[in-house]
Amino acid sequence: MVKAIVGANWGDEGKGKMTDLLAEQSDIVVRFQGGANAGHTIINEYGRFALHTLPSGVFYKHITNVIGNGVALDIHKLAEEITSLETAGVPAPNLIISERAQLLMPYHILQDTYEEERLGGHAFGSTKSGIAPFYSDKYAKIGIQVCDLFHEDRLREHLEHAVSIKNILFQTMYHKPTVDVEALFAELLQLREIIRPYVGDAVTFLHEACQANRAILLEGQLGAMKDPDLGIVPMTTSSHTLAAFGCVGAPVPPTSVEEIICVSKAYSSCVGSQTEPFVSEVLGEAGDELRRRGGDKGEFGATTGRPRRVGWFDTVATRYGCMIQGATQVALTCLDVLSYLDEIPVCTGYEIQGQVTKQFPVPALLEQAKPVFTVLPGWKTDIRGVTDYQALPANAKAYVDFIEKEIETPIHIVSTGPKRHEIAMRP
Repeated sequence: MVKAIVGANWGDEGKGKMTDLLAEQSDIVVRFQGGANAGHTIINEYGRFALHTLPSGVFYKHITNVIGNGVALDIHKLAEEITSLETAGVPAPNLIISERAQLLMPYHILQDTYEEERLGGHAFGSTKSGIAPFYSDKYAKIGIQVCDLFHEDRLREHLEHAVSIKNILFQTMYHKPTVDVEALFAELLQLREIIRPYVGDAVTFLHEACQANRAILLEGQLGAMKDPDLGIVPMTTSSHTLAAFGCVGAPVPPTSVEEIICVSKAYSSCVGSQTEPFVSEVLGEAGDELRRRGGDKGEFGATTGRPRRVGWFDTVATRYGCMIQGATQVALTCLDVLSYLDEIPVCTGYEIQGQVTKQFPVPALLEQAKPVFTVLPGWKTDIRGVTDYQALPANAKAYVDFIEKEIETPIHIVSTGPKRHEIAMRP
C-alpha cells in the first residue's frame, strides 16, 4: 500500500511533521523529488531537525529510507545531514540511494548564484542551491547519475562534456572563472566513497515492496503552487511537486497509490520572491504578529532562514491544490497559531477585473486578483497540544468545518502544535 504526503500550497505546510508522524505505521519512506533547497522541520525525542535531503523516516529504526531517482542529490549536503543526526544521538538510518538519481554538481550551485546575480531586481528568489540548473541539465541529457561514479571512463566523458558547456556559459555570459575538470573529477571520486554504502537498486526494491504489500510513504517537497506546469509559473521550483510524480521519481506503479494526504496550514505562508502573486498576504503589524507566532519558532525558512510571507487561509488556492494533487484527505497544521485572534479572515474568492471567482486562475490573471474575505470568530483559547478533537473550542471546530466545506476535501488530521503527537484526529 502506497500513501503520498504532499503540499496543497506554496510549501512550508508542515509535511515533515506529518511524514514523521505517519512513518510510525510505514515500512518505507521515499523522497521522490526536489533537492536541498527546502527543508522539513521535525521535532521529536532527539531534538529539533531540519531535513533537506534525507527522508523524514530516518528517526525510526524499522524504516527503510529511500532517496529516489527524482531527487537532485547534493552529496555534500547529504553528508552534513547524516553527521548532524549522528551528533544528536540518532541511530544510523537504514538508507538506500537510488543508483539512478542524478548528482547536483558544484557548477549547478555556481550557475544558480550567477543567474540570480544577473537578474538583479527580477530574480526568482532562488535559494541558490543549484536546483534550476540541475533539472535543466537533467532534461537536456547532460546530467550525471549516481551509477556513473562507479564507471570512471563514463564519468570522465560525461563530466568533460558538461563542463565544456558550463565554461562557455560562465565565461561569455557571466564573466566568471571556468571550472577545472580534473579537480572536479577528483572531488567526485572522494564523494563516491561517502555514499558507496548506501547506493542500490531502489527501483527493484520498491517494486518488490509493492508486490509484497509493504507500507510505503512517499514524501513530497514544497507544494502544488510550486509545480512547474500547474503552479504559479515562473515562480515555481524545477521539479514536479505533485503526488503523481511519485510514480516516476520514486518510482512506484500508478496503480499502487491508494491515499494522497495533502497538507495545508490553517493560514498561508510562502518563501520566495516578493514579486510572486500571494493574494491573501497580510502586511504591516498584523503580518509581523502572525509571522512571529507562526510555526514552532516563527515563520522563517528551514533552509535559508528568510522570513516567510504570511497570509490568511486561501480556500481558492487550497481547493485547486487539493484538486491537482488528487487529495483523498487533508492534514491541517498550525491551528493553534491562530488562537490569539478575535476574528479570523479567510480568503474565499478572488476579484479579477470586477468579477469574483472561486476558480484558481492562470498566472497572468492571478497577478490582478484581489482577495475576497469571509470573517470568522476566533476562539481566544490556547489549544496547543490538544489531542482530543471534541475538546477543542466550538469556534475552532467551526473554523475547520468551514475550511473543509470550501476546499471540498475531508480534513482528517488537525495539528495543534509542532511536536510529533500534538495532533487531534477528526471524527
